[in-house]
Amino acid sequence: MREQDAHGPEPVRRHRPPAPSGHSFRIGRGTEGIERLEAALVGTAFSPHRHDTYAVGVTLAGVQTFRYRGEQRHCLPGQWHVLHPDELHDGAAGTDDGFAYRIFYLDPALVQDALGGRPLPFVADPVIGPAAIPRSLDGFLAHLDEPLDDLEAAEITTAIADVLLAHAAPSRTGTAALDIDAMRRVRALLAEDPTAPHPAAELEAVTGLDRWSVARQFRASFGTSPSRFRTMRRLDLARELILRGRRPADAATAAGFADQAHLTRMFRRAYGVTPGAWAAAVRPA
Repeated sequence: MREQDAHGPEPVRRHRPPAPSGHSFRIGRGTEGIERLEAALVGTAFSPHRHDTYAVGVTLAGVQTFRYRGEQRHCLPGQWHVLHPDELHDGAAGTDDGFAYRIFYLDPALVQDALGGRPLPFVADPVIGPAAIPRSLDGFLAHLDEPLDDLEAAEITTAIADVLLAHAAPSRTGTAALDIDAMRRVRALLAEDPTAPHPAAELEAVTGLDRWSVARQFRASFGTSPSRFRTMRRLDLARELILRGRRPADAATAAGFADQAHLTRMFRRAYGVTPGAWAAAVRPA
């Protein structure tokens, strides 16, 4: 963890929203399984979407409002929000001034490492006060442009895992044992070449389990389905290609999507914006 000075963490600067309307994204430096982002939104809302990561962030300015698990939520400056993988949500400003936030996107596999193979904890009430969040997480989000080493990555992961456990609802997956090694083989196979089709029979062969057990255990292990995990890795590839200047149509084909329209549908379902709007909103770190 980065050492803080005698006056505590670096104060979070008030974010000047983009004018007059739209999104602004600043991608921080991350490491394997951890992304950091600073974002601002005025006017245009995020459409309903879902990630395959834990999303753990803090509101910097304005009022962040989002619909999650059938209820409208509000996250004020200084409050944190914790979203479970694959849970549908949107995002909008509660006032005309817009809102800004910083956020971690944490791979559930890292949480699995920290928890020793237990089913992923589920936090039903997504808004958490700052007193319940380790100060170290504030520090790691206050320094987006600094690299993360493996020790810092472990500190971020364990801090977030502890928050998840402290606020988790009773397990929705029961007490059935998980074959974590088999699920990691599935995950590695899908991640190695997400553009390949990977039929169910292939996953059965690599695990020694039937396809229904694979589907259930993969979700309990990583918070999403094998097919959605594959789609998200395709989207990772498409984002990387678009940032390198590839045309969306070319990025779609290279990432394994049927065409640009298919990429756009999947991109919006995952991030709440189109590929073009996302690329236009990203600014240098």
